[in-house]
Amino acid sequence: MTADDDETHRGSCLCGETVFEVHGPLSDVVTCHCTQCRKQTGHYWASATAQTQHLRLLADSHVRWYRSSGTARRAFCAKCGSTLFWQADAKPAEISIAAGVLDGATGLRTVGHIFCADKGDYYEIPQEGYRRAQWG
Repeated sequence: MTADDDETHRGSCLCGETVFEVHGPLSDVVTCHCTQCRKQTGHYWASATAQTQHLRLLADSHVRWYRSSGTARRAFCAKCGSTLFWQADAKPAEISIAAGVLDGATGLRTVGHIFCADKGDYYEIPQEGYRRAQWG
């Protein structure tokens, strides 16, 4: 995790009907190139992780959860379609937040890529400055 526990990050969907805050640190960004993430987002998933207990939904009437596999669920705004969250059943204390829905400057940086073998053929993953990790 980055920074300290006193930090607050705010985020919202494209239409503004879903608004949330994270009262605590966010991890730096990791991108996932798996087929499910690419299908959901239209490219690849870039997210920061927070402790679930630090996430506060301020406006959530349009948040919908989708069971995308036997091991995880994903959330989106049902009004505008914005991708919001990903959560593994095995790690209920953590939630991944789409980096693109965080408002303003975050101070985060992309530090790694996962499921690189599944990446699209239309882009390259930079080799320098990143770690390739496997998550499963």
